[in-house]
Amino acid sequence: QDHLVESGGGLAQNGGSLRLSCLASGFTFSNFGMSWARQPPGKTLEWLEWVSSIDNDGSETFYADSVKGRSTISRDNAKNVVYLQINGLKPEDAGRYYCATGVRMFYPPGFRPLGQRTQVTVTS
Repeated sequence: QDHLVESGGGLAQNGGSLRLSCLASGFTFSNFGMSWARQPPGKTLEWLEWVSSIDNDGSETFYADSVKGRSTISRDNAKNVVYLQINGLKPEDAGRYYCATGVRMFYPPGFRPLGQRTQVTVTS
């Protein structure tokens, strides 16, 4: 059974940095692209926003305009982990971050992430 565990969130200052991690199990991680999505504060899962994706071997990465230039997605297939480093944090980066299997840039209203999320709070 596919299992995703996000971690690394927390309190960070405006302009600071965080590195999120997602540990995968239950499937052949190196066969799948991976993505990060954010649920904005006060919004339901129907409002999931794509943040970044990476293909299965890490050779291609993709970023939403909101984080492009200040974020890096990476993966370690030996450890079954995908990371998201966000620098220059802004208040709009706050929210619950989920990882998902696949290079997934669209999240329909009924989409339900597998993981339990990691919370990012940006303080001024």
